[in-house]
Amino acid sequence: MALNKLALIRYKTIDHCLRLRHRKWTLEDLMEKVSDALYEFEGIKNGISKRTIQGDIQLMRSNKLGYNAPIVVLHRKFYTYEDPNYSISNSPISVGDMQKMKEAVEVLKHVSGFSSFDEMSDIVARLEDSIHTKKDNSPSIIQMESNNLLKGLTFISPLHQAIREKTPLLISYQSFKATQQQDLVFSPYLLKEYRNRWFLIGQHKKSEGLMTLALDRINAIEEMGKNSYKEYTGVDFERYFSDTIGVTKTQKDRGHRVILEVNAKNAPYVATKPLHSSQQILDKKEDGSILIRIDVVLNFELEREILGFGESIKVLSPRNLQTRIKQRLAAATQLYAEKSVDKTSNSQNE
Repeated sequence: MALNKLALIRYKTIDHCLRLRHRKWTLEDLMEKVSDALYEFEGIKNGISKRTIQGDIQLMRSNKLGYNAPIVVLHRKFYTYEDPNYSISNSPISVGDMQKMKEAVEVLKHVSGFSSFDEMSDIVARLEDSIHTKKDNSPSIIQMESNNLLKGLTFISPLHQAIREKTPLLISYQSFKATQQQDLVFSPYLLKEYRNRWFLIGQHKKSEGLMTLALDRINAIEEMGKNSYKEYTGVDFERYFSDTIGVTKTQKDRGHRVILEVNAKNAPYVATKPLHSSQQILDKKEDGSILIRIDVVLNFELEREILGFGESIKVLSPRNLQTRIKQRLAAATQLYAEKSVDKTSNSQNE
C-alpha cells in the first residue's frame, strides 16, 4: 500500500501523541493534534474527521503498512501504546521494502558524478550496511553499466550547476586530435550521456553554432562573469537530438532516410531493440531477414552502430553511407590481411 504525504503526517502525529505517556489521549485529542499538524505543514484549515482518525488507527494496528502498532483503548476512552517503547519509526522493514531499498541503493551508487549524491554517499553506505545487517547477504539483482575509471566525472556536478545558474565557463580542453590544449570561453546548455561517456553541449564565445565537448578531454574549468553568458535560442534539446544516435550533430545536420537489411539471425534482436526511436520495419522476407528504416543524422555513432553488427547488417541507402561503411570494412579486412602476410613472412624467414 502506497503512502501519500498527508497520510504520513497523520500517522506520525498519532504516533508522537501515543508515545507521550504522561497524557491520556481521547479520539478528540488526536483529531485536534492531527488537524494542527496538517495546518502547520500543509496549510489545510478544514481539520480532519473522526472517521479518518479511526481508520488511521485501524491501519496502524494492521500489517498492511507493516506497523502492527499495539494501540489499546483504556477505560473505553483513552488511546495509548501497550508497549511503552513502541514507535512506528522502530517498526521492522518488510522483505519487500528491503528489496526495494537494495535496488534504490544500487541506482544511487550508479549516479555518483553529481555532488548531491556525493553528499549522500555516507547515507547510502550506512543504508546499504543496515540492509545487509538486517537481511542475509543475498546477491544484487540489479547491475547497472558504469565505468568509474572514466576521466571527467568530477566535472559533472560543477557543470550541472553552471547550466542551472547560466554561468559562463573558461574550459581548458584538449581533443584527441589536438596537440595542445585550448582555452574556451563557453556557455554550457546541456549535459548528455551516451554509452557511459558524458558530454557537454554549449556555445563557444567565438562560434555561432553549438559545440560538443567530451568531459574526459576537459582538463580544468573556471567560472566567469555572468555578463558574458550566451543564452540558447534554438529548439529544445529533446527535439534537437530526436533524429540523432549519440551526440555528434551540428545545427545544420538533418536526419536522412537510412534503409538497412538485417539478416535472419539478428532480425529478432533489432526488431525488439530498435536502433533508433524512428525505426520502422519495411519488409519481412521469407528467409527471416528484414528491411528497416531509420531517420537519423549521418554521424560517427551511426557508423559505429552499423559496424558493430559486422556481416549481419547491410546498408542499402543512402549511397554515401553505404560507401563509407564499405570503405571502413575494407580497411578492417586489409588490417587483418596485413597481419596474415607478416606472420607468413616471419615463418618463411625462420
